[in-house]
Amino acid sequence: MNSFEIEKSTPYHMQFYEQLKQMIFDGQFQPGERINETQLAKQFGVSRSPVREAMRLLEKDELLIAHHKSGYSVYTLTERDVEELYQIRMALETLAVQLACKEATQKEIDGIEQVLTQADEAIKQQRPSKDIVQLHETFHQKIILSSHNDRLCKQLNHVNALIHFCRIFHFSGGTRAETIQREHAAIFDEIKERRSTEAVQTMTDHLLHDVAHLKQVLSETTKG
Repeated sequence: MNSFEIEKSTPYHMQFYEQLKQMIFDGQFQPGERINETQLAKQFGVSRSPVREAMRLLEKDELLIAHHKSGYSVYTLTERDVEELYQIRMALETLAVQLACKEATQKEIDGIEQVLTQADEAIKQQRPSKDIVQLHETFHQKIILSSHNDRLCKQLNHVNALIHFCRIFHFSGGTRAETIQREHAAIFDEIKERRSTEAVQTMTDHLLHDVAHLKQVLSETTKG
């Protein structure tokens, strides 16, 4: 926290927003933990106003839950949330991959393949989990952008923070990383060959596997 430095070119509240979001993703704030606006402002050495604005943005992302007259707490993932989020992902990302098979330029297809290669290297080099998660996320983002449907992109961006939270929560590196990578490679093969029906089915299977794994992790966490 002491390494945080304010950049004058970026609004303070946006800097705190990004910093607090990363702290949540990094596990510095635990699910359900109460966050004190005054204490954070004191730790950062700033007024409460930019911290308050940052927390309001995180509430819109649903990473923070507002409590009447008692501040905020960190979002806690539930099985119901998983089901709802993945219903959205299933509907929108299968549409995205279908459109990508038709609309993606060769440059965009090459870009997707490049991310796959980077993820392969990251797994072989046993790089930090957050690096591999980011590459897996970029893979999906590039497919979505290749759909050339701006409204679809905006809808997915609306829930992107919670989707990222899910990715971090159920990612354990090792064989999980390799499994995801194999499924991504299969999705890419269908996109490359412009086989939209097969691409939709492969993406559907991939997301269903994600749901099953995430629910299993949640169950084990609850039992623990």
